[in-house]
Amino acid sequence: MASSMLTKVTCLAMLCLVLGIPIANSAPSCPQVQQTLAPCIPYLTNPGPPPPPDPCCNGYKTLDGQIKTPEDIQDVCYCLKPIVENPKLNISALASLPKDCGMDMGYVISPDMDCSKVN
Repeated sequence: MASSMLTKVTCLAMLCLVLGIPIANSAPSCPQVQQTLAPCIPYLTNPGPPPPPDPCCNGYKTLDGQIKTPEDIQDVCYCLKPIVENPKLNISALASLPKDCGMDMGYVISPDMDCSKVN
């Protein structure tokens, strides 16, 4: 009887793991993108000399590691759009942020970026 219950619990746990795999590999949500890049906001509103602070660059690197497909790139671009339209951000620092962190997002981050064309 106990063996049967253990088997059922094990099967349920395996099912949860298998069903969770696609969720774990999906693009980050907009709130996750915003939270990941939040350490960049002070630098982008009052930039100093490059490179940006480590927490900012680490956020970009984390985000880059979560992007797997062209659709993910577009999704993240759409998430960035409201952030980069903030008039308090330094546009020049914003555009150079990925490069200054040693990365290439595949597109220039700016208020006028066309997310439908990035991939």
